[in-house]
This record gives sequence, C-alpha cells and structure tokens, in this order.
Amino acid sequence: MLPSLQSTTPEQLQSQLSQWDQPSYRSQQILDWVYRKHVASVDEMLNCPASLRNQLRSAYRLGLPSCEQVQGSADTTRKYLWRLEDGAMVESVLIPANPALYGEASDRHTLCVSTQVGCAYGCRFCASGLEGWKRNLEVHEIVGQLLAVESHCAQELNTGQDRKVNNLVIMGMGEPLANYDHLMRALQIINAPWGCQIGARKITISTSGLVPQIEQLARQPIQYRLAISLHGATDEVRSQIMPINRKYPLATLMQACERYVQEKGKMITFEYILIEGVNDGLDQVAPLANWAQRLHAKVNLIPYNQVDGLQWKRPELAVQEAFLKGLLNTGIKATLRREKGHDIDAACGQLRLKVQREAPQPGTAV
Repeated sequence: MLPSLQSTTPEQLQSQLSQWDQPSYRSQQILDWVYRKHVASVDEMLNCPASLRNQLRSAYRLGLPSCEQVQGSADTTRKYLWRLEDGAMVESVLIPANPALYGEASDRHTLCVSTQVGCAYGCRFCASGLEGWKRNLEVHEIVGQLLAVESHCAQELNTGQDRKVNNLVIMGMGEPLANYDHLMRALQIINAPWGCQIGARKITISTSGLVPQIEQLARQPIQYRLAISLHGATDEVRSQIMPINRKYPLATLMQACERYVQEKGKMITFEYILIEGVNDGLDQVAPLANWAQRLHAKVNLIPYNQVDGLQWKRPELAVQEAFLKGLLNTGIKATLRREKGHDIDAACGQLRLKVQREAPQPGTAV
C-alpha cells in the first residue's frame, strides 16, 4: 500500500521531489494543501503542475476519513463517527470552551481523538473495548481526525480565526500509549510549524497507566502534557474497574508519574470518573488527595456517561459536589466537569458501538 502524504515529513517529501527533479519549494506548497487547506485529493493542489500531481498520485495516498455520523450542533459538544479506509470506525469529540466555567473565549475548542480501533485493556465502565481490540491507528489516521474536523468546520470560522481546534486531547478510543510509535509520529506532525501548528503545551496524552511507556514519554524532549486515567484511589477500587491495575498497581504507577514530573517539571492531571457506588464515596477523597499532593497533580472529576449494556451509573449531583468539596478542602487543585455531551453518546466508543450493533448483519434482510 502506498504511504500517506499525511504521514510524510518535509525531509521525506523533499527527497522524493529531488528524485523527480522537482524544485524543493514544491514541498511547502504540498504541505500547505494538506495541513492548511485540508484537501482530500491531489487534484485539488491547483498551484502544482499536472506532471507533479500525477507523480504524487502514483506515489502517495491522500484522503480524509469519511464522516459516518455527527451528533451535536455548532454551539455544543459534537461527536464525529469516522469510517476509515478498511471500513473500521473511530470517534472524535469536539468540545467548545465554556466561558462561564473556564474563562476562555467561546471560539476555543478542544478535540478528543482516538488512537486505536477498540481497546484491549478492558476497563469495566468503558464502551471502547466491549467488542475487543481490532488494530492500532496508523499515523495518517490519527492526524486525519484533526484535519477532517477542521475541514468539516471550515465555514464556521470567525473573521481572523485561523483554525477551529486550539487544544488536543489524546483520550478517545483506545489506549494511546499502546500505540506509542504511531502516536509520537502523529504528534510530531500535529505540533510541527510545517504541520498543524498546535503547540505541545496544548496537547494532552491520556493513559490508563502503562508504566514503561510513561517512562519512555518522560525521556522524549517535547513538552506534551500527561493525564492519568486513575478512576480509583486505592488498589482495591481501581482493580475492580481497571484490570491494568493488577499489572501496574498504584505504587508502581505513581513512581513512574514521579519520574515523569521530575523529568518534565510539568503538572500532571488525574482523570477520575465518578461512578455511583464504586468510587464516589467520601472515603475515597483522602487517598485520592494524598496521591495528588504527592505528585502535585490536578484532579479532574468527570461524572460517568452511562453506556447501554453496562450497569454503572453516574452519581447524583449532590454526591458529585460533595466529592469535589472534599478534595478542595484538602488544598489540592480539583475541578468537576460539567455536562459535556452526556446526551450525544459522548462516552468513548459509545456511538461506534451503537452504530455497529444497529447495522444489518450479513445475510439479514433490510
């Protein structure tokens, strides 16, 4: 299969252009078409001669994932379901900033992208892995989610606004650090001045706790932010809902996080989904606060988005607020995520699972 232009570096492209006896400045023209104008076909590169377009067509693939479904509207959280070249589906979620809660301008948006089709880590509350792990996403499939969303939203840009997405979070379908090499290459493109130009400090990588990869991430030079999908402040609670905790229990995980903080000098975030009757009791506040104080970490509380077929529920608002108050009283930095997509199947993998289960099976009359 041909390589994708959306996973090709300027150096690789210039080398190929040299072999074709094409001038080196064509490289920047091509990259502009791919990353600034989000074209899905070489034929759209109008300032490139036909001879070069023919050469590119013969040597590279270029395209954006096909939008299977969108939930939400321009002024709300939007979930995109993408169909990839092999028919597999993944999700991205575009989240607008809320000025009342976060003090940001309303034209700021965060995009949550996926890194795998399915997931092998089996978190009990998550829809992503209910039908198992299928494959890792390729570099161009990770980058392509960002390009496709920005292309989809191009008509919405305000005067003087150069892009729709300002922040990127790698916490969609799949375990990002289990697809480490492809993710790092994709983020290089997303971060680069010749690529999507999203600063490293605007990019957050989330992991359920793959200790070797956290240590590997700490050693690489780019200053991406790190979020830990914690969801349990004790081994007893965390192991109940996250099987990975049996391989990397909290003490081991926190040692890796400490090394990351020492190397990077950056605050990490603990993501903590509040699940009724599982981890929302006030007895969990003290151990969670202790880990946060030890790591100088921020805690982001997230009310559970319910998934069809799973028994878990989100706590009542009063329980959420009491948990938040308990954390704040310990002096740590904590926030409670307000309603962001609960009505649009916004839990990871939920829309994909719903569409797949509703699709006619082979041999079924429609």
